[in-house]
Amino acid sequence: MKTVRSLVVLAALVISMAVAAGLPALTGTQRTLPTSVQRITSVEGIDEYSLPNGLHVLLFPDQSKQTITVNITYMVGSRYENYGESGMAHLLEHMSFKGTPNHRDITQELKKRGASFNASTSYDRTNYFETLPATNQDLQWMLDFEADRMVNSFISKKDLDTEMTVVRNEFEMGENSPFGVLRERMMSTAYLAHAYHRSVIGYRTDIENVPIERLQVFYKNYYQPDNAVLTVAGNFDESKALDHIVETFGKIPKPQRTLAKFYTLDPAQDGERSVVLRRSGNIQVTGVMYHVPDGTSPDFAALNILASILGNAPSGRLYKALVETKRATEVFADTFQAHDPGVLEAFAVVRSDGDINSARDTLVQTVETFAETPPTKEEFDRARTALLKDKELTLNDSSQLGFELSEWIAIGDWRLFFLDRDRIRSVTQDDVQRVATKYLVSSNRTVGTFIPTSSPIRAEIPPPADLGAMLKDYKGEAAVAQGEVFDPTVANIEARTKRTAGPSGLKLALLPKKTRGGLVVGTVVLHFGDENSLTGLTTVNKLLAGMLNRGTSKHTRQQISDELDRLKAEVSFRAGVGEVAANFETERANLSTVIAVVVEMLREPSLPASEFETLKQETLSDIEYGLKDPQAIASTEFQRLMSPYPTGHPRHVATLEDEIAETKSAKIDELRLFHDEFYGAQAGQVSIVGDFDEAETTKLAYDLLGNWKSKKPFARVPEVYFRTDGQRKIFEVPDKANALYRLGLDLDMRDDDPDYPALLMANQILGGGALKSRLADRIRQKDGLSYGVGSQLSVDSLDKAGSFTAYAIFAPQNLSRLETAFHEEIERARKDGFTEDELQEAKSGWLQSRKVQRGRDGVLAGRLASDLFLDRTFTWDAELERKVEVVTTEQAHAALNKYIDPTKLIFVAAGSFGSTGQ
Repeated sequence: MKTVRSLVVLAALVISMAVAAGLPALTGTQRTLPTSVQRITSVEGIDEYSLPNGLHVLLFPDQSKQTITVNITYMVGSRYENYGESGMAHLLEHMSFKGTPNHRDITQELKKRGASFNASTSYDRTNYFETLPATNQDLQWMLDFEADRMVNSFISKKDLDTEMTVVRNEFEMGENSPFGVLRERMMSTAYLAHAYHRSVIGYRTDIENVPIERLQVFYKNYYQPDNAVLTVAGNFDESKALDHIVETFGKIPKPQRTLAKFYTLDPAQDGERSVVLRRSGNIQVTGVMYHVPDGTSPDFAALNILASILGNAPSGRLYKALVETKRATEVFADTFQAHDPGVLEAFAVVRSDGDINSARDTLVQTVETFAETPPTKEEFDRARTALLKDKELTLNDSSQLGFELSEWIAIGDWRLFFLDRDRIRSVTQDDVQRVATKYLVSSNRTVGTFIPTSSPIRAEIPPPADLGAMLKDYKGEAAVAQGEVFDPTVANIEARTKRTAGPSGLKLALLPKKTRGGLVVGTVVLHFGDENSLTGLTTVNKLLAGMLNRGTSKHTRQQISDELDRLKAEVSFRAGVGEVAANFETERANLSTVIAVVVEMLREPSLPASEFETLKQETLSDIEYGLKDPQAIASTEFQRLMSPYPTGHPRHVATLEDEIAETKSAKIDELRLFHDEFYGAQAGQVSIVGDFDEAETTKLAYDLLGNWKSKKPFARVPEVYFRTDGQRKIFEVPDKANALYRLGLDLDMRDDDPDYPALLMANQILGGGALKSRLADRIRQKDGLSYGVGSQLSVDSLDKAGSFTAYAIFAPQNLSRLETAFHEEIERARKDGFTEDELQEAKSGWLQSRKVQRGRDGVLAGRLASDLFLDRTFTWDAELERKVEVVTTEQAHAALNKYIDPTKLIFVAAGSFGSTGQ
């Protein structure tokens, strides 16, 4: 989250130095460039160009993708704001979605195309991105749209009046988080002079009172081509992309203004600083911060390894000192790597009845005695392996790498991503001890309590490095191997997918294809038990899933974690009603070993009592946090009203208090018995998508899982349709600036119901279209009541049990206005129906979004596993899409009136309403 004019000047200096030195104009395949385009450099498959107006362009072709992502990074964030302007960069991010003369309804246009899109603001930068299917037409549209938005956004007083309240609501949402507010207070205490002392979202008074004229000047000053880097990643033709960029961005003139240089840095801290935050909540948090150099510093590789050694679980020093001793339930450490000097930070979460003073003192002691106990080779190797794994996984996903580069562009230059990787490889244990000695000193500390000292020790922070000298001639490594062009159509998916079933009942769905870096993802799902045998065991089932990665009969938790890092793999587990699922991601060369590790965790968990007690503490801390959180309370109580299954039923929704009691009373022997009786693969599914050997993987799956049978018979626990009457319940949660509103009703419908396609489109128009829907237009865009608002339609594939739900976050004093808006929009849709334009846009957006989802391998693997359970193929999807395409406005209107009865709606709200008179 970064940006700065000085970075642009420095990048230009690097370029001019390279040209003056007569460096090669390009690497890799030679091509004729448009007359106005200059090639700057190429590193590991990413090509950098510049236009005469100052725009820098990064092109990252990846033919294995079925999408194109356009990301534009502006070197402007909260660091550039002056007195009275806090939050202006973030507010401008919101205003840039309000339209231009050529794109008057941006969210509508993005929704119509089924785009995945968003934007974000940080201390040093603002970025916008869109992902659409890999077509030349979509790429042209995205480039034209972003070029237009760069200099032609309305930024009008009318839009500011409504969007200000939306941003204020987002501010209020952040005010509900004790940790978030504590970290902001610590940043504002650690930094005295530098702008990092302000939060990105700004101060409430500035958000509410910023003049439109100052916002317009801010926009015109920083939203210019010479202050931006455009990144295009995915499946596209590089030559055509350059031509499109010249046609769109190239016509924007280079501005005549000169951007101001920022030079204020904090002096060396000369004594401990402290901050105490007192707010409502059910957990305690303590933390420490230490000033460290800017993100370009060679010291940062050692600092990141240092933070990993401190914060890793379960091997980290903080985990052992605080979690294993029961002083805290959760710990973590990280670095803020930024354009200007940042911080190393560490935090501990303590239950409400814990000793916060003991936890704080232990936290400080563990961090500041690090230099006295240098990292062991095991600690060092583990941390470095994990950091490098994250780098390599990012390199294998071009769209994610594009987003990651925004952060490094803001720090100073996109090539720093690769240089940082190289530095991590070459850093030594002595380097880690050296930076600990240099920066982790008491006078450089900001903590939850103040401790005076008579002999201060100051940590002098070095100035930023010379990027020109640092990156001169840097080329990086060979680019990651490319994948194939894969069209995610139903026909192509079906043609490539191989489905088999073993004699024991295990089913496989395999979709082999060449991917970038040999990436492969997979899912293993086990189904077990029935309604009777699973009664009263929901908490045991959830806790067991949380124990699967904490050790097996052959390997400890740490050994498994180290092995997964070595294999460049990610593994996660999820428990559901009568099922457990394992999701994994790795590279082709390691797939067989990763599958074996996953099966070992599923079949042979050691379930150690010590780890179980740790998991219980973590779980209790999470649930207890929800006791004073409006979102947790409203969501839980809403689900209890929507799905009133009796206590003990596998689908019963417990109160937060009951969840706490059940978690406290759970015994490790119950988990061991549950695993012994229920786990088995005779009703299981395995799906794998990516680069792998089909025959080898098939044999391995059946060898490892084919003979594993559960002692308990499996019969799916059916879902029930509840004919509930309309209800309205309000839950008071003291001292919370943000509230949550939920409404909905159950539906007597299955996904093969003739009315389902029409109701799908009715919901898409009403509230299912992200930022562009009737509810969003009214509640967010027009009334400015909510940062997030929408509706969902969910129906089962096997039981006639579905639901229509809607939600909004809002300020408690606006409850009456919010309820009125919901009521009026639902009644308007029931009375007047929908227009043909609305319906066509809803269809287009819905169909395009499904294509985008099918282009994501992780989503595709999940769907293949689900379809194995349902005995379906993707031809079912094609048939549903055909039905949606022929839905009429009359059918959508009729379906809405048939199923969405306002008198049956359940309403739930949670927040601080007592002082608002609501």
